[in-house]
Amino acid sequence: MPDRVHNVLFLCTHNSARSIMAEALLNHLGEGRFHAFSAGSEGGPGPKPMALKVLEAEGIPTAGLSSKTWDVFAAPGAPVMDMVVTVCDQAAGEVCPYWPGQPITAHWGIEDPSNVEGSEIERERAFVTALRYLRNRINVLLSLPVASLDQMALSQRVRQIGALEGATQRAKPG
Repeated sequence: MPDRVHNVLFLCTHNSARSIMAEALLNHLGEGRFHAFSAGSEGGPGPKPMALKVLEAEGIPTAGLSSKTWDVFAAPGAPVMDMVVTVCDQAAGEVCPYWPGQPITAHWGIEDPSNVEGSEIERERAFVTALRYLRNRINVLLSLPVASLDQMALSQRVRQIGALEGATQRAKPG
């Protein structure tokens, strides 16, 4: 019998770049083992066009991606999350809503590619780099024996993923 599907919510402030890319990546790479969602503390005007461009260049589906606030996932009837992962330092420092089901929480801080100024190529490079860091983290998550780890061990491993290459200062241990 296959393992159950694990729900993962990726959070950022505006839900327009890193959290959107993480949602798309995990849904694409997870082969049905995970169902990823994304949201923001404030929400935003929609996914950044550059985020969608780099996802599409990698063959990752972008249909249905949208910016929304995290209130959507704290409301009655929302999917119960197994993991809630912040990908920006600002969202990690905010008071989050109550998440039913006591999900594992972790911080995988990555610098915001939307803040990079310069030429089109320089801005695109920042999004490609952020996508690479997210892909590395998600591949480590996918390699974990989720079904055989107890909640405490799984929580520790998911948190450790945040310290991989490209981690913001806040995401690094110590």
